[in-house]
Amino acid sequence: MPTTSTPPIVAVVGATASGKTGLSLDLAERLDGEVVNTDAMQVYRGMDIGTAKLPVAERRGIPHHLLDTLGVRDPATVAEFQGWARAEIGTIRGAGRTPVLVGGSALYTRAIVDRFEFPGTDEAVRARLEAELDEVGSAVLHERLRQVDPEAADRILVENGRRIVRALEVVEITGRPFTASLPTLDYADPRTIQLGVDIDRPTLDVRIEERVDAMFGAGFVDEVERLLDEGLAEGRTAPTAIGYREVIAHLRGELTYVEARDRTVFATRRFARRQDSWFRKDPRVVWLRYDDPDLADRAVAEVSKIGQAATGP
Repeated sequence: MPTTSTPPIVAVVGATASGKTGLSLDLAERLDGEVVNTDAMQVYRGMDIGTAKLPVAERRGIPHHLLDTLGVRDPATVAEFQGWARAEIGTIRGAGRTPVLVGGSALYTRAIVDRFEFPGTDEAVRARLEAELDEVGSAVLHERLRQVDPEAADRILVENGRRIVRALEVVEITGRPFTASLPTLDYADPRTIQLGVDIDRPTLDVRIEERVDAMFGAGFVDEVERLLDEGLAEGRTAPTAIGYREVIAHLRGELTYVEARDRTVFATRRFARRQDSWFRKDPRVVWLRYDDPDLADRAVAEVSKIGQAATGP
């Protein structure tokens, strides 16, 4: 049970390429903190360039958690990630330090910080839906999901076959929309704050294109080729990552190099819009301008406001 001296939980949220990583490092330095990754794909060893994983040399000596913990063949679910992250947060706070969560996976962040009990699973239903996914493709199942749960269909990318299967599975076994099982706006620990990095869309679009160009220039295609040798294509989660699926298609001869690059830019921009939309719907997020010269100071000031907040169970 938290005490009045228990450090808060700080989550840095916002769109990809908005500047979350830099702010998370500044906060960890100023709050005697440790960083907890909440990006679904940065847990995979070797997926470095395409996930914009911060190199060890650039982590300012700050401990980072939930990076490079899985091989590319290993599946990962939101429920598992929730358990891993909460365990790391507990250890960090137990040592009197501040956990600073950062990553682009909105659902993962919400699953960690909010009260969220996962519905069960039915292996037979899951297997049948996965077989259908292999047979007819994600677009067909996405349209089926739209018929039974339009809100879930709006939230899940057409290409994300695994999440579509999971949503259809939950609908079938619970008789309720998948969205009914998503986290509510209720922090599991009230000493939690989400800081959003606010950036305008034109600037973000330019940053995303520059990031993708830098990725391809840094050897992204070689990274994917190496990971394919390690079993990337056989994985259930890792090969769905934006950029990786486009480069895999390029290496298979289905896309040119330029097409893979352009589609990665397009997919990343679309993902960033979904991220922003998700977080904007959460009234608890405190938004701070990405280009504020006093960004770190303002962020620390916001965290200090919950420093003396009443603790919950």
